[in-house]
Amino acid sequence: MGYLKFILTVIAGLLAILAFRPAATPPPVYAQADDPAIFVEPGIVSLRNPDGSSQGQGKMMIDLRTGNVFGFPTANLAPYPMDPLNQSPAISRAVYLGRFDVDAIRNRR
Repeated sequence: MGYLKFILTVIAGLLAILAFRPAATPPPVYAQADDPAIFVEPGIVSLRNPDGSSQGQGKMMIDLRTGNVFGFPTANLAPYPMDPLNQSPAISRAVYLGRFDVDAIRNRR
């Protein structure tokens, strides 16, 4: 009877260690994801709206999770939107340009 009680006590102690270990040494928490979700194409590229309604210069960004490609027109060769006739900061709205099939890459591994 003493041996059984000893073994059960050891098992209970080891289970308690396993249960309370995360509370004693919690895993680290990061404020940002390990990999960025958006890729910003360096420089200025020529953007063309898929419906042909507009064409111009701007920044291209790719959502790495979905493969969606967006263009942000800047209306000039500057790397950011600007309107020299207006005192307030200009806002460039995203134009959906297309999609890269990133699922095909993921499925090849």
